[in-house]
Amino acid sequence: MDDSEFNALAEQALARIDAALEACDADLDFELAPGGVLEIEFADRSKIIVNRHSVAKEIWVAARAGGFHFRWDGASWRDTRDNAELMEKLSMLASRQAGETIVLR
Repeated sequence: MDDSEFNALAEQALARIDAALEACDADLDFELAPGGVLEIEFADRSKIIVNRHSVAKEIWVAARAGGFHFRWDGASWRDTRDNAELMEKLSMLASRQAGETIVLR
């Protein structure tokens, strides 16, 4: 994958996460900053940070539970450790951090 393809796919993923957060009823704030960094802040002031890492061609997620790297497999963004899909893993991490069920679609 070249840089332009990676950037387009990463932008789509971040926009999808942003839209899913907008549609969710959880008590959280979020902001997608220029440059591809999405910060999700929870009621307890903890955060999950989602950003693209152009050199590795991955999307990185930093949460209380740890750091996670997602790589495009041709169809979806998959965790490099357990192969979980990005939105599923992010839903699980956000639910754990918020203390309530959060489903991002």
